[in-house]
Amino acid sequence: MMRLGLAGLIALAGTALVAAAPAKPNWLVTGATTPRGSFVIGSPAAKVKLVEYLSYTCSHCAAFSKEGSPTLKRDYVARGRASIEVRHAVRDQMDLTAALIARCDGPARFLKRSDAIFAAQGDWMTKGIFFETQNAERLAKMATSPALIETAAGSGLGALARGWGMAPARIRACLSDEAQQKLLSDQAKDAWDIRKIPGTPAFFLNGKLVPKAASWAALKPPLDAALK
Repeated sequence: MMRLGLAGLIALAGTALVAAAPAKPNWLVTGATTPRGSFVIGSPAAKVKLVEYLSYTCSHCAAFSKEGSPTLKRDYVARGRASIEVRHAVRDQMDLTAALIARCDGPARFLKRSDAIFAAQGDWMTKGIFFETQNAERLAKMATSPALIETAAGSGLGALARGWGMAPARIRACLSDEAQQKLLSDQAKDAWDIRKIPGTPAFFLNGKLVPKAASWAALKPPLDAALK
């Protein structure tokens, strides 16, 4: 039998420890769904619990996604310092269409898809407004699910989702999900009628509304203060 020297034994022990070390969690794709249906992304043990109310047809929300989301995800959520719960304050049919598509495959893929929708907002909203204007009478006579499917096709939101690898049948199924439609309608009523948020985006830090924090420059100082 081959005998190992002390150095060999130490090396083997070190290798075993490395192999046994648990993988570091990727908090950006670690999520859960609350009883009210909103997605919470990040470490459950995060010191700061951030809640964001957003609307996909809101230009200020798109600006926040561009200016603040990369830093928020990299320096706060990914490091386990903060979790983020997203609640939808849906304002119109295109907004509802976008929200259903963003949420289609659950919380693990949500943040990436949400940012992608905001990044392309100028394109799909321009197409969508033109489409809705040209087809207003026809859309008004349609049931909710077929109208959402038409809106996704006419605005380009469907094409955006196909670019992520989503199958057309999957997109149609998500847009036709009546339970999700009602859930998002209920979230909107809670946001606007019960909590009476001042607009979107609106942020709550550990349960308290952060006033006038619609931009990353305004949100970062109270976020950092809550981590001290």
